[in-house]
Amino acid sequence: MKILYGIKNCDSVKKACVWLDNHQIAYQFHDFRVEGLSPEQLGIFIDKVGWEQLLNKRSSSWRTLTDQQKTDLNAGKAASLMLDNLTLIKRPVLDAGEQLLVGFNSENYQNFMSDAHE
Repeated sequence: MKILYGIKNCDSVKKACVWLDNHQIAYQFHDFRVEGLSPEQLGIFIDKVGWEQLLNKRSSSWRTLTDQQKTDLNAGKAASLMLDNLTLIKRPVLDAGEQLLVGFNSENYQNFMSDAHE
């Protein structure tokens, strides 16, 4: 079963949920704010797509960080920042087992689901 990670009040997450529902794709929703995210799970995300793709530098949470926190980023530092402030993770994250899709775009979701069924 696919797992959609995000925050329920996030517009991109809402769009992803609607898209999945409309295409009758079964998924489980995992709310970062309610259920948290383990360091191990974040590590799996980073291994699959890289910390650069997961870290949302356009978020309001990013803008609240100090310049020191934003500089000299690497996988470890980025992971620590994301675990301390889960809203720094770009949303939604769709986990389909071997594949992971970050962010929402209907065309990307369509291609992702087509590739997952081949």
